[in-house]
Amino acid sequence: MKTEHHPYEPFIPENLEILIVGSFPGKEQTQSTELLNNWFYGAPRNQFWKIIESVFEKELKTREAKQQLFYSLNIGLADVILKAKRTANTNLDQNLDIVEWNDKALKIILLQYPNVCVLCTSKFVEKHFRKLFPYFKNIRSLPSPSPRYATMSLKEKVEAYKKMLAIFDHL
Repeated sequence: MKTEHHPYEPFIPENLEILIVGSFPGKEQTQSTELLNNWFYGAPRNQFWKIIESVFEKELKTREAKQQLFYSLNIGLADVILKAKRTANTNLDQNLDIVEWNDKALKIILLQYPNVCVLCTSKFVEKHFRKLFPYFKNIRSLPSPSPRYATMSLKEKVEAYKKMLAIFDHL
């Protein structure tokens, strides 16, 4: 098993209010140079950007469009894992052997923005984030944008994200 490195730095706007934390990029993003121009949640089947497009009623076809939207909304992105090995040739979190947590970068973000609301993209992420930062309490969990999380339809995920993001006045 080859160790894969996270290809993206955390995305942190100047006035960060919400930090969406995921697990680790899909194998397509860490194993191919063709997709390195892509960005967080860029695995072909991941529904994250489809959900965000529906929530904000915006087309987000480029990395720049995604960054511009999140910058304007003070939403940041980071992942909880920095390096991992895959125990199977899938994007499932359960098949990740964690080599190194992304705790150093996350700690810097939490120290710089102590009032940030952390939204985890799955219970897996929330569990590990809470282990890394047991003192941090402003954490909530979003439905997983993975298409394998089939207990909710895409439409239900969009509604759940809308409801969670509506907590914030400016959204």
